[in-house]
Amino acid sequence: MPKNLNDLLYETLKDIYFAEKQILTALPRLAEAAQATELREAFQTHATQTATHVERLEQIFDIIDKPAEQKPCKAILGIIEEGKEVMSEFEGTAALDAGLLAGAQAVEHYEISRYGTMLAWAERLGLDEVAALLAETLDEEEATDELLSEIAETTVNAEAA
Repeated sequence: MPKNLNDLLYETLKDIYFAEKQILTALPRLAEAAQATELREAFQTHATQTATHVERLEQIFDIIDKPAEQKPCKAILGIIEEGKEVMSEFEGTAALDAGLLAGAQAVEHYEISRYGTMLAWAERLGLDEVAALLAETLDEEEATDELLSEIAETTVNAEAA
């Protein structure tokens, strides 16, 4: 049987479910490594939000009556690996926070892309409840990205220079 947009949505949900769980594991390490209080607090806040994102995804799996499965996401694994390299190579330097923040924004941009796409698909498929949950998460991811940009511009990049 040919695959359709419902199948694509489900596969992408499994991908972002895996990604969110990986991010949930990585954020405490980022918070611990961050030198600037503002950045550390942003990572801690986003960890709490990410736990909520995982719960929303589980609600979506229930709504579409599919198992909440994870599909390994090579993109997020690569971004997390780069973050580990930054932590190792720049530990104790003024540039560490700038590197951590850049990696965090790469994660946010990936999530924004995925949630935006899934939102459009859910709307197209008439999955209003799914679309509402995805829109809520998308809004939070965009707000986190804006906060990280603000921290970069007002604090971290200047300290790294």
